[in-house]
Amino acid sequence: MRYKQTIDLDDRHRTQLVPLLRTVIESEALSPSQFHTLLRRYARPDGGMYSRSDLIHAYRELAGTHGLPPYDEGVLLRLRRKPVRTSSGVTPVTILTKPFPCPGTCIFCPNDVRMPKSYLSDEPGAQRAEQNGFDPYLQTYTRLLTYYSTGHPTDKIELIILGGTWSFYPETYQIWFIRRAFDALHDFGSGIDRREEVETALRETSQFHPDRNTTHVQLLGVDLSRSYNQTVQAVYRDEMRRSYELAEAIALGTQSRAPGDEYATWDELEAVQRFNETAACRCVGLVIETRPDHISVEEVLRVRRLGCTKVQIGFQSLTDEILRLNKRGHDVAATRRAVRLLRQAGFKIHAHWMPNLYGATPETDIDDFGRMFEDPDFRPDELKVYPCSLIESAELMQRYQDGSWRPYTHDELLGVLVACFRQTPEYCRLTRVIRDIPSTDIVTGNQMTNFRQLVEEELDRQGVRSPDIRAREIRHQQVQADDLHLDEFRYASSCSQEIFLQYITADRDIAAFLRLSLPVDEEPITPELAGAAMIREVHVYGQSLEIGENTPGVAQHLGLGKQLIERAAAIAQAHGYARLAVISAIGTREYYRKRGFEDGSLYQFRTLAT
Repeated sequence: MRYKQTIDLDDRHRTQLVPLLRTVIESEALSPSQFHTLLRRYARPDGGMYSRSDLIHAYRELAGTHGLPPYDEGVLLRLRRKPVRTSSGVTPVTILTKPFPCPGTCIFCPNDVRMPKSYLSDEPGAQRAEQNGFDPYLQTYTRLLTYYSTGHPTDKIELIILGGTWSFYPETYQIWFIRRAFDALHDFGSGIDRREEVETALRETSQFHPDRNTTHVQLLGVDLSRSYNQTVQAVYRDEMRRSYELAEAIALGTQSRAPGDEYATWDELEAVQRFNETAACRCVGLVIETRPDHISVEEVLRVRRLGCTKVQIGFQSLTDEILRLNKRGHDVAATRRAVRLLRQAGFKIHAHWMPNLYGATPETDIDDFGRMFEDPDFRPDELKVYPCSLIESAELMQRYQDGSWRPYTHDELLGVLVACFRQTPEYCRLTRVIRDIPSTDIVTGNQMTNFRQLVEEELDRQGVRSPDIRAREIRHQQVQADDLHLDEFRYASSCSQEIFLQYITADRDIAAFLRLSLPVDEEPITPELAGAAMIREVHVYGQSLEIGENTPGVAQHLGLGKQLIERAAAIAQAHGYARLAVISAIGTREYYRKRGFEDGSLYQFRTLAT
């Protein structure tokens, strides 16, 4: 693949870059200050210092020439900016849907009409979305290009779709959004760049293009005379009407499609899914977010047909009174039903939970968190802990002004999070603690985005560490098969016996895991799953590597995934199951075919010996 780079490697640049790269290659490790000194010593001939992307481009082009040794992935790792982004084994690409009405009326939720509900235009991911007019192709492509330019692999992508309540968007928009994200994966993997064509169409037709999205309407939480939904529908009235009318006309065959039209069919989506199975840039995980009260059997199966493998779902609280006070719009029973249906269908369940909501106290929050893992009806696989932040556009401002709500003090919040970390079981991954909201948007309360580090330091002072997955990932550690042993942890859910298989070191650092679900005796959510145990997730940690790449000491190529699958098959067979199903992502279907699985309608299956 060739993409436009920041510099041309003429003699002037090579004179500086070759000795700079040689020094990096010969140095096993450089501290940030040493690296900065090196950049100053070999400055650009036209002034300033080379960027990481400059160095990575030069290394890719010059390795094996001009006296430099052959290309080595380890050198690229040292040149990467933020290598931790892909140290969990996949490369995450987050894209946002457009501003759109939301069924919720939560008092803690921001009301930024430039964004989908609950997001703020100052957040990094939201800024990228707005700059690309919320177009899925442009968002996906530009994010991939950033990763490539900074030395990260782009062949195994976890596509994370955020923004409001996914299930509330029109189905044709959802199909189109995912289809266009896949188009970007395929174009990028083939070295094709259609961004200019897409941006031209966006500029001509969409109010969301940055040049045309000029609304300055702001909502204030102290006086919400108009709701977010009312305002969004007023501001984007013409855009929404055009979108609905266009989708209807195309469906009826009375109008042909233009490049920027937000419409696609199931057949078109399934075609790009088939292409992605063996593409250079594969989707190995697809994530959407929604609310518990928008989960039903039909919705679960429809989302699965879209290719989804994980659902982010807002628990927020597991106390009915807290949900009522915060106008959440559903009760805890709705969360129980949603988790059960998602688990029956094999999805990874990624919960959101919020301490410091209106009506809560540090003590009740710690109890609430404990219920999440004590009660078999919940027990999520992953969790984001988002302490409530006071945003000026949120209705919570009214409760702050009348004195009925206040943010926790630093020590109170630290105490709550330390207690939560200690209660998190090994099968759960705490993916994020503290939402990345700019301090300028927070009226009062915690503004520290590195609070997770403070929690971990306090745990270390107490002589413990969080048992959760993220705290134990091996990341960049070199590991050999002899360093690992298989550990099995069993726990009950509302509809299954769950077995968490993990390869860990003597210190319980985790190199790989598999989530196996053994359904209890009940009618499956779809006849396709009758008589089947379910693999809900297989994950191998360590720095993400290109497909087919083999690097000694790296967990991704020790065969751990295959060994976990074989162990899962043996367990399922011992429990009397005739088949083993897997909720595979589009880009992992080929991987499972090579391991004896055959394609079904929504899942892949392997027959077990009787």
